[in-house]
Amino acid sequence: MDKIIGLVDRLFNYYKKFLQGKDLGIKLSLIAFLSRGHILIEDSPGLGKTTLAIAIAKSMGVTFSRIQCTNDLLPTDITGLNIFNKETGEFEFKPGPIFNNILLVDEINRATPKTQSALLEAMGEKQVTIEGKTFKLSQPYFVIATQNSVESYGTFPLPESQLDRFIMKINLGYPTKEEELEILKGGSSRSKIYESEPAISKDDALTLIEFVKEKVKIDDTILEYLIEIVDKTRHHSKMVTGLSTRAALSIVNVAKALALINRRDYVIPEDITDYYKYTMLHRITFKGALSNEEKLDILESIIKSVKLPY
Repeated sequence: MDKIIGLVDRLFNYYKKFLQGKDLGIKLSLIAFLSRGHILIEDSPGLGKTTLAIAIAKSMGVTFSRIQCTNDLLPTDITGLNIFNKETGEFEFKPGPIFNNILLVDEINRATPKTQSALLEAMGEKQVTIEGKTFKLSQPYFVIATQNSVESYGTFPLPESQLDRFIMKINLGYPTKEEELEILKGGSSRSKIYESEPAISKDDALTLIEFVKEKVKIDDTILEYLIEIVDKTRHHSKMVTGLSTRAALSIVNVAKALALINRRDYVIPEDITDYYKYTMLHRITFKGALSNEEKLDILESIIKSVKLPY
């Protein structure tokens, strides 16, 4: 356990060195990564989403690629395609950016639904099928997608099935005045990140993921506590659809990763509920036009109505 905690500490020390004013975003992104999920960041431009993604990739010594989504982006621009080689007289597969360990999909809602769906298999199954041939993706595999929270013209909102593929939906928010002052003093840290040495190796990153999956324990009483919350979302008068089984599994994975971040190898009830606004809200369809605050109030009332397991 000490060795595992040491790896986590090295990661946070790396992020503290290069990223200012993104403590919660870093923590949530790392939890999503260790949970074998993917994360959707909804925020205004210029708040460091790309720098965050680059820092996560560099900190672990894994490959990174970025896709800037536009209306004319094709699925093959993401997955890759077969190209005819005149010299050999054969078609050769040219892999797309989806074959990198960490993929930043910038402004995903500017891509057409057909292109968005090209990501579904990769995010869910960790593989892609091109012209009938299936390719396994290199591990670890982590998608960070962003969407602009202000502009909606020329965008294609993600359908519920696509949103459910994201283990978390978060926003970074503005830094504090003090944090922004430090950023202005130091300038952009992106070039320094590119030149930095990884904090841990790719194998170390896989070890952390495996530890969360196999070694962090969760008691049956906590699983029953989560099932009670999930069930209430499915029968609430102000909800059209509640949390799915896939959502429940994702919440368990997040809770186990959060336990590790908090230096434990066992889950407590707070690991289930502390970040419900990031793990549950985007997976539920509410009746009528409710604000985010109203939706969160409903979710909070459900959680409070369920008796803690101990």
